[in-house]
Amino acid sequence: MNLDDRRFLKKLGARKRRLARGFSQLELGRKCELHRTFVGSVERGERNLSILNLRLIARALRARLRELLDEAESPGVQ
Repeated sequence: MNLDDRRFLKKLGARKRRLARGFSQLELGRKCELHRTFVGSVERGERNLSILNLRLIARALRARLRELLDEAESPGVQ
């Protein structure tokens, strides 16, 4: 995985959205039925997560998949 891929995945991890909703990684993990360490690795861009797990995260954050993908594709700093 190259640096550009890692940046994309990190932005896709939706850390800003989680913090804006006031969720800890543990709380988001519980809402998604995913382990908190999985959520953390997604936010750090360490995982190439499945679309189904991304859908779980989007639902818990009350966001559309399209919104998360658009944010990840947008240029600029994470």
